[in-house]
Amino acid sequence: MRDPALLPKAHLHVHLESTVRWDTLRELGRANGVAVPDRPAGFTGFRQFADHNSLVRHCLVRPADFTRVAREFCHDEAAQGTRYAEVTFTAASHGERLGAPEMPLEAVLEGLALGQAETGLRCRVLLDHSRRRSVRRAWRTLHLATRYDEVAGIGMAGEESYPLEPFADVLDAARDAGVALVHHAGEACGADSIREAIHTGHAQRIGHGIRVLDDPALTAEIRDRGIALEVCPSSNVLLGFAASPDAHPLAHMRAAGLAVTVNTDIPAIAGTTLTDEYALVRDTFGYDDHDLAALARTAVQACFADEQTKRDLHHGIDAWLAAPAADTSVHNGSDITVR
Repeated sequence: MRDPALLPKAHLHVHLESTVRWDTLRELGRANGVAVPDRPAGFTGFRQFADHNSLVRHCLVRPADFTRVAREFCHDEAAQGTRYAEVTFTAASHGERLGAPEMPLEAVLEGLALGQAETGLRCRVLLDHSRRRSVRRAWRTLHLATRYDEVAGIGMAGEESYPLEPFADVLDAARDAGVALVHHAGEACGADSIREAIHTGHAQRIGHGIRVLDDPALTAEIRDRGIALEVCPSSNVLLGFAASPDAHPLAHMRAAGLAVTVNTDIPAIAGTTLTDEYALVRDTFGYDDHDLAALARTAVQACFADEQTKRDLHHGIDAWLAAPAADTSVHNGSDITVR
């Protein structure tokens, strides 16, 4: 089998705040007066996940903090064969918390620009907004998205039991402005949350969507409309939305003809990388290299990159499949390097 680390990949669902290296977090904590405990042996469930997110937020204070984690994100992604990423960032929340509405996003964009120049990674940003938070802040998120070209879209995240209807005007305005819409849905709640994300939220992709098979009619609609699903196996298991990798519905979703992509969601918390996730689905579901390449192609087709970037990624996937397993090649967007 070919090395999945060398497969050129597009990463569509990953939260910047959940990618921060532990050593970086401790250094930022010391600089900003936040006590960061020793790294736990493992995370167990949603409570630890929420507590860790809170810790990260308190450690991100200065522009340099945001720039550093964004730059390191690029290096970590490039090291695992990611060639294009759409990283999610809760910009308006950080801006409100720090009393500097534009600073966190501008600092992140600076870090991404540095990281891309150093690694060759291509990257865009998605801005998320918690369903539990105010409509006013959602409008602020949309404002930021329309102001910065590096932002591809916005999306609703957080507790799915909170409906999207209060945000309908914001989501209508985003659609009309040509801002891409990608919502978390069908993870904690059932198929109705996915249906709401499509019809009220105008979703072009669905974050997670693992409950889609609960409703055959919805499954058919998602398939026929070609709406891609950003599936994050290790995260789903860690947070209790799938009992185990074997019990994860990813293989059944693909068998139903759905456009499934593989992602990490919260890699620093789940202790995973995008390469690890590809290896996990290969080993769990008996996938071969052609299956992994097909998953990678689905992510390329579903991403918000320009057409030249998509062509480069497809050429890289072709090269990965064409090379013998012993000397798999990876396409960096302009040339082929043989290991």
